This record gives sequence, structure tokens and C-alpha cells, in this order.
Amino acid sequence: MIDPAERWARGHDEKPEFAGLLTYAGVPYTQDPAELKDVDVAVIGAPTDDLVSDRPGTRYGPRAIRAACCSPGPHLEAKVDAFVELSVVDFGDAPVIPADPVRTHAAIEATVGQVLAAGAIPIVLGGDHSISEPDIRAVATAHGPVGLVHFDTHTDTGAEVFGVEISHGTPFYRLIEQGHLDPRRYVQIGLRGYWPGEAEFAWQAERGVTSLFMHDVRELGIGEVVRRAVEVVGAGPVFLTIDVDVLDPAFAPGTGTPMPGGMTTVDLLWAARTVATELDLVGADVVEVIPTAVGSADITALAADRIVREILTGIALRRRAGP
Repeated sequence: MIDPAERWARGHDEKPEFAGLLTYAGVPYTQDPAELKDVDVAVIGAPTDDLVSDRPGTRYGPRAIRAACCSPGPHLEAKVDAFVELSVVDFGDAPVIPADPVRTHAAIEATVGQVLAAGAIPIVLGGDHSISEPDIRAVATAHGPVGLVHFDTHTDTGAEVFGVEISHGTPFYRLIEQGHLDPRRYVQIGLRGYWPGEAEFAWQAERGVTSLFMHDVRELGIGEVVRRAVEVVGAGPVFLTIDVDVLDPAFAPGTGTPMPGGMTTVDLLWAARTVATELDLVGADVVEVIPTAVGSADITALAADRIVREILTGIALRRRAGP
């Protein structure tokens, strides 16, 4: 087994971020499931936007997030270097098929399933929010029905959007109906704006879904909101999904359905790390990034990269603390 620090050194090889194969944070690349042995976390791209209802472009999200990676090193606040504590690889992109969302979702589910079968935690880079359906379905196949912490402007629990049953506005309705997601261990954070309506919230209330709105974040503070979320989700396997439109467009303009009045990057980064530290995270995704510029000039991709880093840091802190 390669020591995690040695694995990182081999993958990064002292090259600058703009040189070499484009992988997440410069970590080693593989698409061979046999090479996932002893890997803690595998980053996967899901470059698809066939199921969006507004702005397209999230198919370019995974590449942009990889290109936006910041320099390696220890987290200056948490005092841990996730890439030394953990063995992390880039498992490439799921073999999506443009204009065929059914086969694309099957490919994403199969790719995430390969990571889970090896005992690693998948972190998936979207792609539109519909990818959470195959992501969580694969995780639930491995772990049973999971809890969910969901940062988003919208609930994405519509039975349909514009008459379509499978879209980026329906994944969590479908996952609950399919039995893959435990609604009593499901918390939404950052909701605001004008959708969904009474029907969707009534359906959620009947099943025990917890909704924490943006005005709750404003009035209670992010610390109390996350504390409540952790309390609701409790023990057991948990998936974390973060739609970057939970951020105010000042911090993430490159997204499909931006809505003013959102979270700050500071609050979201802390929340992502805390959730990953305090809960039994078995998978995560970061979705709805539409690149607005190239490389490090893209503030939305920069935010998404840092969100992934905070999730990794939280996982590392939890592993360090032990059972």
C-alpha cells in the first residue's frame, strides 16, 4: 500500500496547477476500478446538463472545477492537509451520452457504484442537479436508505417540471418515492425565492422533510442552522449535496438559476466542512456550476473547488478523531 503522503507527492510531482494532466487538485488519475484499492476518496465528473429548465452550461462544470484548483497544503484554520491524511484519486468522468439522459444517469450510477464497491467515498462534480438521483441511488444500493444534507435555493422535490418527470427539479421527490432517501433524515438549507409552492411543501411535510430557509440562516446564524441539521440527520450514512445557487450570485454568478439574497461563501465553506466532520458522510456532490471565465478567473468554479476542499478536510478531521 502506498502511503497517502507518498501517493500525493507522486501525483502532484511539484508541478504548477496549470501544467500536466488536468485532475482534481493534481491527484493521481485512474479509471481502473482495480486501482481504487486503499483509496479513501474518489472524485468523479458528471458533465451533463440535458435536464436543466433554464440556463445550460453545467456540462462544463467538472472541467472548470478541476481547472480552478488552488494550491495544495494544510488548511490554515483546521490545521490538517486532507491530501496527506487521505488517499484521493481522480476517477475521471462518467461516460455520459449527450441528449440521452436515461443512459447518462445509468452511466453515472455505475461509475459511482464502482467507487463504492471499492470502499471509497465518491465526490461527484456536476453537472446539473439531476445527477444527484443516480449518485444517491448508487450510495443507497451500497448503504441502504441514506440521510441527506441539501444546500440549495430550491427544494428540487417537484413531481415534474414543465410536465417532465426527470429533471434537475425532481431528483429528491423521486429518490424519496423510490425508497433511497429517508425523508425523516433529510434537511434542506438556504431555500429562498418563489419556487416551489404549497403542493411541494405539503408533500414534504407529510414525509417529515426538514426545511431551513435563507431567512433562518439570516436570523439564527449558520452555526445554529447546521447544528439543527446535524441533530435531525443524526447517526447513520449521510449524503451531502450542494447546489452552488445556494450562494448569493455575488459569490456564484455562474449557475443555472441564480437568486439574490443567498449565502456567503464564508458561511457555506464552514458549513460544508462541519457537516463532513460531524456526520457519517458516504458520498457528496457539488452541482450547477456554469463556467463564466477560464481557469482561476472563474469565481463560481473557485467557490466549488473550495467547497470540495472543505468536504475533504471534514472527512480528514473525522478520520483523525476516530470512532
